[in-house]
This record gives sequence, structure tokens and C-alpha cells, in this order.
Amino acid sequence: MPADRLLGTLLRSLQTYTDQQDTPRLLSTAASLLTTLTNPLNTTLLVVQLLTAPAIWDRPEGLQTCLQCMGVFHSAAIAVIKHEAAVRENGTPASISGQVPTAPRLPLEDWVRAVVKGANERSERWRHLLVLGGLLIGLDSSDYEGVYKGLRRTLEEALVKAANLALEGIKTGDELGGYCIALVLNHSFGLLSDSERVQLDYDRLLPVLIGSAFFSSEGFQSAYFLGVVDQDVAQVLDGKFGWSSKSTSYHQVERILSRPLVSSMGPLSRLTAHAVENVKDAWLIQMMMEDLAGFTRTMTVQWRLNKLSEIEPSEEQIFLHEDAVWNTLPKLWRVLKSAMFAIVIVLRGVMGRIIGDAVLAADGVAPVLVTQTLHTLRNLYFVSSRLGSSSFSQYTFTYLTAIDVLTNYPLQADAFLKHIKPVELGQIPQHPLDRCLDLFFLNTAEHFTLVLSPQTNEDLLVAAATPYLAAGGNNRLLHIFEAAHSVMLAVISAPQSAELTAKHLPFYVDALFKVFPTNLSPRQFRLAFKTLLTVTTPPSPISASQPLLPSTLLELLHHRALTAPVAPLRADPASPAPATVDVAAPPLSEQAVLVLTLLDVLPSIPVATLEEWLPLSAALVNAVPDAEMREHCQLRFWETLNAGHMDPERSQLCVAWWNSRGGREAVLYGREGGMEVAGEGQGSYLMSGALPDESGRSKL
Repeated sequence: MPADRLLGTLLRSLQTYTDQQDTPRLLSTAASLLTTLTNPLNTTLLVVQLLTAPAIWDRPEGLQTCLQCMGVFHSAAIAVIKHEAAVRENGTPASISGQVPTAPRLPLEDWVRAVVKGANERSERWRHLLVLGGLLIGLDSSDYEGVYKGLRRTLEEALVKAANLALEGIKTGDELGGYCIALVLNHSFGLLSDSERVQLDYDRLLPVLIGSAFFSSEGFQSAYFLGVVDQDVAQVLDGKFGWSSKSTSYHQVERILSRPLVSSMGPLSRLTAHAVENVKDAWLIQMMMEDLAGFTRTMTVQWRLNKLSEIEPSEEQIFLHEDAVWNTLPKLWRVLKSAMFAIVIVLRGVMGRIIGDAVLAADGVAPVLVTQTLHTLRNLYFVSSRLGSSSFSQYTFTYLTAIDVLTNYPLQADAFLKHIKPVELGQIPQHPLDRCLDLFFLNTAEHFTLVLSPQTNEDLLVAAATPYLAAGGNNRLLHIFEAAHSVMLAVISAPQSAELTAKHLPFYVDALFKVFPTNLSPRQFRLAFKTLLTVTTPPSPISASQPLLPSTLLELLHHRALTAPVAPLRADPASPAPATVDVAAPPLSEQAVLVLTLLDVLPSIPVATLEEWLPLSAALVNAVPDAEMREHCQLRFWETLNAGHMDPERSQLCVAWWNSRGGREAVLYGREGGMEVAGEGQGSYLMSGALPDESGRSKL
């Protein structure tokens, strides 16, 4: 069919909407015609009709329709550019009689001008972005973009102006217009030059981006989709819980993942963060923070009401049907992780503004914003804890920056911790989500011990950590156990908590030895004991009232090491990675870990005590029966003496002991000589050629 007749047929089809029509087919025909029409007026007419056609816009399928329309101009631009390049290289191809021309007859710049003229006052301004965005993306997708630099700059300028006009003229209730602006800018923002980016009206753009991504039917729907999932989670025949891949809620989750904004949430979150960094009205950021905090609060509440939240992550394969474990649940977590990553990227932009903006850094604003940030991260913790939040650098920066700012405001920090304290203070909650929130509280609270009052440290932090300190028998809670120990160590280390340390130290030491190694990793035990020795030795305030406390702790450790099991400890997958210094260490027994713990604390004990414990430590090293473990302990002993951990006075004592008092022989050859090996016998080192001690032999 000739192009003019095909154009007339298409224009008639675009005038009315019918339930049987095939919109993708109409748009495909329009894309083909855009590249074959030879009259610029017809090209402009077709664009005008595409932007106003009742067949397309009377009942649009949300952003899918917008994306398809933008794809029309994108594919047409690529076809025009390729044809012009082919003509430039090979000349005009000969036409075949009776065949509809498949190559455009208009030069590229004339064709672009004709297409852009179709974006006029007859259509909504936000629809003009579909034309300009599609052309710009198509121009960037070609291999000849360098040839059209002037045309590209013109399109960039036109796109930014159109976006600002669309933002200014968007009507209340015209939700699709806002979503379309977010869609087009999300796809084209990376193509804009810096000089054009600064021209965008970010004050109007930021609310549109936040609303489109998190609260719209084209985004995460205010997190209410989680409540729908619960309706389809039911017990199946084998007694396990199932969530069928044929259920309505699962299909809804799939639709969410396929939405244009959600499927490109990474670039959209970076665009939103850029908008945060460039808005002029700081009040907009405060409003956005309230919106994000409300979104994440809804997400947490909806998750709590879901039956799936009652199952520990480590027990999902036990209590969930295979279809849920391998098919449906991973899709749900993809949606939740996408939302979590997007929010963290936006919060990262907020932290950057607080650091560099005097208005947001003011005493009346900064603590409010960082408190909202921490509340938001807490609400997301049931998602981020599955990934290991420390592996996500943006999360780490946002989290630690918010804490760092809040530590400058002790009153607000105190109020924040009291607001997020465990629901059942003093006992371990039954619900997995409550335990997850307890973990966030403990991980966060340990950063504030230096600015909190001793009373708050005791009534809030110690009370929250106590039920986890002596708990045992549940390796699934290993992370919470270790977080509780970290909180106790942080409280004990706080200078203002000397009386509190003296009060709770006996209980904590007893709990420390009880839970190791069953519910405490070797790394955490070594860190905990080293911290205890540090806070009980001078110049710590408690050392004045309890001068024998370091020696008592060392004796406890020494006695435990003499009787500890020598079998290698079983590696627990829930345990954090070991310290860097022990990455190449062999599998260690409980006894070997205790020996290493003693070696770790040697640089921290007083000089007089160090002189006493150097030979005892050497004997304890040689009490390790396994040769590989013993060698590792010997290397650690040498590193402690030689790697600069000691101050000058202790170093001088260690050099004299190593060289002149038999230290080298005691460490390296203690099992071969007659030295006492941890209670295995008495003996002494003798100079070569010396007479043996025969005082016990009979002269008769």
C-alpha cells in the first residue's frame, strides 16, 4: 500500500477507541510510516495525531503506553540515521517499481524538525517529552552520534525546556503526566550535558519522582502489595506453608517487577538523589524524608502482618513449600530489595546535603533529618539484614554518617534510642521481626555510649543486651548475641561508666566464658577479652579501685585454657568473617583460641604483670598438642612482640626476655626442652656443657 494511503488508514484508526484494537500494531505502523513519509507536513500531522489519538490516550495502559509511544520515535530516529549514513557512504539506492519506499526521503535535520513541530499546543505538554526523549535516545544509540553534535545539543535543550514546562503545567489529578515525566527523564537524564542538567526545575521534579517511584500504581504502591500476599499464603498438604505461583498476589508481584519505573529503579533512584542534591527549597527535603519514613513504616507493618514474617530466614526451607522457596518468594524479595536500594541511594543524597548545606546542617534541622534517616533504615532492616548491610557501601556511608551527626546532639540521641528500644525489654522476643529490630537497636546503640548518661546506658543498653549475653543453644541468633556483647563492651569502655563497669563486670565475665565457643565466635571472644583487659588496666578509673582485676582475668583465662578441648571448632556459617590477621589460620581448637586471646592482651597489661606472664604464655603455647595450631600460636606470639604493638617500656622488657632470659627457647623449643609445659612436668633449660642436677640421687 502506498505511504499516503497507509497514512490515511492509520489516521482513521487512531480516531476511535475499540476494545478489539491492537495498540502495539498501530504504533508499529506509525513507526514505519514516520521513516517513509516524504512530505514533512504529513510527518508533522502523524506526530500530532499520535499525541492526541483517542485510540491511544482514551484508555492508556499506564506507563506501558507511554513507553511504547516513546519507542516509536526512538526506533524511527535510528532508522532515519542509519539510512542517511548508508546514503552518505553508498549513494541513493535505486527504487524498485511498485514497491513502497522503505528509506526516508527527508534529510535527518529536516525530519527531526518536522517531528518536533508535531509536539504543539494541541497535546499535553508532558506528551511532548515522549517525542523529544525518543529522538534523543535514538540519536545517542546510533554509531554516528558524533556527526550530529549540533542536533543533539538542540534536542537536549528542547527536552529540558519541555520538562520544565510540563512540570509547571501539570494538573492536579493528572497522575499519568507526572509518571511520564519521571519515565522520560529516567531514560534520558544520562544523555544530558551538565550545562543542561542544571536548568531543570528540581524543586518541582523531586516530589514527582518520589510520588511516582514509591506511592503510585506505577511504582511500589505505598508497600500495600505486601498485605495482599498474606491472603494467598496457606498451609499445604505436607504441613508446610505455600505461596502458589498461580495466585493473584504472585502475579501482582510479577507485574510490579515488569513496570517501567520499577525495572529501571537504579537509574531512577540516582536521578532522585541528584534532585535532592540540587533542590533550592530545603523544606522539600524535609517533606520527602517524612514521606520515605512513612513508606518504610508501612512496609514494616505490612510485613509483620504477613505469615511469611514468622519464619526465620535460615528455616525457610524447613517450613516453606519448594514452590515458595525457589519461585515465588525470591520474586517478592526482588521487589523489596529494589525498594530498599532505591531508598538508600536517595538517603545518601540527603546525607551529602546535610554535610554541605548550612541550612540543613543547622541545629534545628540536622538532628531531625538524621533521626528520620535512622528510622527509615530501621524499618528497612528486615530486608537489608538478609544481604549483609556492610557489603553495600552506600548503606554504610548513610548509616554511619547519620550516627555521626546524631552523636553531636545527646538529647536527641537519647530520645531516639528510647523510641526504638526493644518492645520486650529484658527478654528475647518470639517474633523474628522483633529480633531483627533488636539487632538494629543493638548495632546502633553501641555507637552512642560515649554521649549517653550512665543511667541511660544501664537502664536501656545494658537491659537490652542482658537477655542475649547468657543465652545459648540457638546458633541462628549468633549475630544478635555478638551485637549484645559489642554493646556491653561499648558501655564498659565509656569513661563515664566506671561505676557501671564495676557493677556489671563480674556478670559479664561469667557470661563471656559460658557462651564461648557455643554462641560466640572466636573473633568476638578475643575482641571482648582484650577490651576487658584494656578497661581494667591503668589509666582506666576502675584500675584504681580494683588493681588486681587484670591478674584475676588472666588467671581465669589461663585456667580455662589448661582444660579446654583440643578438637578443632566447627565453622559456623552464621559467624562473621574472621579478623584479617587470622585469614590464613588453620582450623583452631577452643584451647588454641584461648591461647591466642592471652597473646592478644599482652600489650595491654601492666609491665610488672607482663614480666610474670611472658613465660606462662610461652608454656601455654607449647601446651597446644596439634603441631599446626601450635605453630600458628608461635607466629602470633612473635608478631605480638615484634609488630609494634608494645610501647617502648614493654618492648624493652620483651627484648630482654626473648634474648637473655630464655624466651626464644621457651616459645620455639619448649616441648623439646625440660621447661614446664602447662602443668605437664618440671624442668629447666641448661647451658651447653653444664653438669646435670643430681641432688636427688643417692650417694650410696
